[in-house]
Amino acid sequence: MKSNLTAWLRVVAAFVSVTAITYSLHFARGGASPAPDYECRNTGTQINIEIPIGASGSQVGEILYKNGVVKSSASYFRAAVANPKSTLVAPGGHLLTGANCAKSALLELLDTKRLTGLVSITEGAWNSEIIDSMAKVGFSKVEVAAAIKSAPLPSGYTSAEGLLFPAQYSFTKNSTASSAIAAMINRGKNEIEKNGLLAGGGKYSPAQLLIIASIIQAEGDAKDFSKISQVIRNRLEKGIPLQMDSTVHYVKKSRGKVFLSTSSTLLKSPFNTYRNYGLPPSPIGNPGADAMKAAVNPLLGDWTFFITIAPGDTRFTSSIDEFNKWKVLYKKNLRAGLFRSNE
Repeated sequence: MKSNLTAWLRVVAAFVSVTAITYSLHFARGGASPAPDYECRNTGTQINIEIPIGASGSQVGEILYKNGVVKSSASYFRAAVANPKSTLVAPGGHLLTGANCAKSALLELLDTKRLTGLVSITEGAWNSEIIDSMAKVGFSKVEVAAAIKSAPLPSGYTSAEGLLFPAQYSFTKNSTASSAIAAMINRGKNEIEKNGLLAGGGKYSPAQLLIIASIIQAEGDAKDFSKISQVIRNRLEKGIPLQMDSTVHYVKKSRGKVFLSTSSTLLKSPFNTYRNYGLPPSPIGNPGADAMKAAVNPLLGDWTFFITIAPGDTRFTSSIDEFNKWKVLYKKNLRAGLFRSNE
């Protein structure tokens, strides 16, 4: 009798277990959830939330619940599981709407406009400009400058200029300047490898290719990058000074200027490619992926000159006479104010 009772209890326990599993799967697959949740909204009290580095979905849910953003941590966790993009939630500060549904809270977390510790580095930005950008989100300029100066560099590189990859970075309030700069350089190293610079390009080292990429980035639009890359190679291989305005603008820190005076071309600096042959000693900014790819993959051609005669109209030639004719058009358009938005 005892053995029959035990067997009966096992059957009941198995039934209960299967029922519980089936019930759980019903909610997981059907999207229904017993977890308390607010109604969705896009207006209301704004709450600043700090997401730590490496936080899991359940940990994020708990943070949101404790700060009054969602009605329960479980509601957020279920919303995160249902949305593959939840893994892209950045660490750092986020400005979120209080008493909101979990689904809307997740969408706000994914909205980069709501990041309060966001540092945006544009393609071609100088390290000096990056220092200013980081200062705007609370970093000390002195500490950032020191971190850039003391940061360990990859083998073969002598400057952190060019290694701080252009992207959007979100840092927590406890991030140090050193850890932030290290994150940017690590991203830069990954992009250098990803875009083929480590493999080299004939006679050019990875470090030289990064310098070329920085000039390409500063000199033209993405559609012309591969041609500019070829012009640089042609001039280097023919022993012609590069004579790139961007290298002088870098020395003078004159962002957005189109016109370069004759006196500026006489500036004494190793970065002045009017006075010096070959490449400058280090990058003149932080190039993006497209410029890196173009540095490795120039478009074959015999061009040794190029000039932008009007916004969006850059022309390439191997003839000095043709170049001089285009230069007249450029000066005419400059006087007419076609470049005014770039000044």
